[in-house]
Amino acid sequence: MSAPLSPIALHKQLSRIWGTPPGWGRLSSVNHTILGKRFMLVALLFFAIGGLLAMLIRAQLATPHSAFIGPDIYNQLFTMHGTVMMFLFAIPMFEGLAIYLLPKILGARDMAFPRLTAYGFWCYVMGGSILIVAMLAGVAPNGGWFMYTPLSSRPYTPGINADVWLLGITFVEISAVTAAIEIVVSILKMRAPGMALARMPLFGWYMLITAGMMVVGFPPLILGSILLELERAFGLPFFDPERGGDPLLWQHLFWLFGHPEVYIIFLPAAGVLSTIIPVFAQRAILGYRALIAAIVAMGFLSFGLWVHHMFTVGIPHLALAFFSAASALVAVPTAIQIFAWIGTLASGRPRWDVPMLYVAGFFAVFVMGGLTGVMLAMVPFNTQAHDSYFVVAHLHYVLVGGFVFPMLAALYYWLPHITGRQSLYRLSVPAFWLILIGFNATFFFMHVTGLMGMPRRISTYPSNWGWDWLNLLSSVGSFILTMGFALVLADLVLQLRFGKPFRRDPWRAATLEWAMPTPPPHYAFAALPRIERRADQLRPAEIGPVLARGDGYLGFARDGQMETLGVDMVSGEVEHVIVLPHPTFLPLWTALATAAFFLALLFGQYWLAPLAAVVVVALFLCWPSRLGRTDDLGPVDIGRGETAPYDGEASGNICVLANRTALVTNGTLFASLLFGGLFLAVVAPN
Repeated sequence: MSAPLSPIALHKQLSRIWGTPPGWGRLSSVNHTILGKRFMLVALLFFAIGGLLAMLIRAQLATPHSAFIGPDIYNQLFTMHGTVMMFLFAIPMFEGLAIYLLPKILGARDMAFPRLTAYGFWCYVMGGSILIVAMLAGVAPNGGWFMYTPLSSRPYTPGINADVWLLGITFVEISAVTAAIEIVVSILKMRAPGMALARMPLFGWYMLITAGMMVVGFPPLILGSILLELERAFGLPFFDPERGGDPLLWQHLFWLFGHPEVYIIFLPAAGVLSTIIPVFAQRAILGYRALIAAIVAMGFLSFGLWVHHMFTVGIPHLALAFFSAASALVAVPTAIQIFAWIGTLASGRPRWDVPMLYVAGFFAVFVMGGLTGVMLAMVPFNTQAHDSYFVVAHLHYVLVGGFVFPMLAALYYWLPHITGRQSLYRLSVPAFWLILIGFNATFFFMHVTGLMGMPRRISTYPSNWGWDWLNLLSSVGSFILTMGFALVLADLVLQLRFGKPFRRDPWRAATLEWAMPTPPPHYAFAALPRIERRADQLRPAEIGPVLARGDGYLGFARDGQMETLGVDMVSGEVEHVIVLPHPTFLPLWTALATAAFFLALLFGQYWLAPLAAVVVVALFLCWPSRLGRTDDLGPVDIGRGETAPYDGEASGNICVLANRTALVTNGTLFASLLFGGLFLAVVAPN
């Protein structure tokens, strides 16, 4: 190995190897920092669209007998609001955060499969665009974000509205499944040397369990969408009771995905809280191992609760008792996390800054949503409140409290890392109060309207049932809420334009992402660290300069290759050197061919779909054409006097783990198909 380079020379060499071409070449980027930011930016755009739809809904419901929009448009608006917020904002937002943050917090240079990251991003953008364009054309989905059958079957929804949802969402879910597999592999195989699982930051644990839930949770929805599209396109009766199907099969398949999805959304946000709270409490988090046990328990329990969305469909009493108990039981791991966070704050020396405002908002809002969740877990209460505005209020308290507030805390905590600037203005403080007050004014009164009998999804209501003033207050609250988010946007723009530059670690944090320059370089770390203690108790300000001068693993540039390290899944000891691919347009072309496949199905051009599928397969086969080696080199230098072989010469490399994870996804899909077949054979044998 040649003589060590100066930190600046090393930075220039690594930047040249890991950089993204300018101009149109930016579309070929496979770098996790760029793609993570793109995921989050597009998710914020969809969030704005979903918020605008919510404003239109509240304008319609502000007064009785409103003629602001008709029922047909209203049906499309509330369906698209739910669809956009659940599928195009919440999941992609935490995927983007994970893609941006995981390599940095775990001490790697990128995700395991950068091209797969890029392909997932383009699938997300194109699938979401199909839904938005359909809405602008007046043919948006209109059967609710859960598309219950038989309402969404062809006889009752004859246009392409339901097809847009089924095919658009399936297209978007390709992004979710690929991201899940990549997150699992990256966390298990690409941590910094020495970072055993028992030393991994809690954010890594949260994302590992979340990604595992996505691997198992999404196939039932994908299967249900395929079956319903087959029913609509070719008349195969899976869900239509008049032709021998059963609509409850759709509900089972949907909620097998839908209820774990609530926790899939909550757990990354909880990972954010478990990262931020110790920093501002100025002490290590309490109950590290208990929290890991709670995360795992929540992951398992979430798959046993789906029937509590179906308490009123005629489930046998014994099953009702089981699912009611399971629904209440999930409060235990949730409470463990809440008490650990409160205990950390109570036993530390809390300092208050903007991220902590949103953490406090989370406690106030999410705990209330959790309490109404326990109420809805009880069968008698659920039967009374089912399909009422009480459920709408509970849903928003859980999802906004459990996801949006923590994500706003994350935004203010990590935005300096993304931009390299700190906020000079205090717009964030009035913005927080507007959001907190506006949110509670909007949704708290919905508990009351729900208990007074107002059903959800109605476009108007009579004026003599006592709902008038409650709905008006909710609508006024929604406009206050929107003003709060507008202030947040203004604050972000001002920070990007006029924010104050800073050196490393402005929060005095204890995780690795703050041990790098900000904004982060494309290669993340000039050298990879060795971790000798729990990785949420580090000193980034001391580690950063050491890594920047190349003291550590792979602190050099070799043969123009993008190198990082693969480790043992449990111990974190080095196993091999991973060579990652350079920027390429192949993910974009493959996503465009995939879009052609879905559009052919949407417009009924079935002859074109197989051709598009062949092109997709052919493009995928082109991906590995310039990767790997044809000869074995044996162990090579990795720095610190150690050697390791390249990944192609290692038996347990990331490709092996990725294939095994993908097999789990396929197995779940076929198990769901078997469940569906048995369900129809038993419940609807004709």
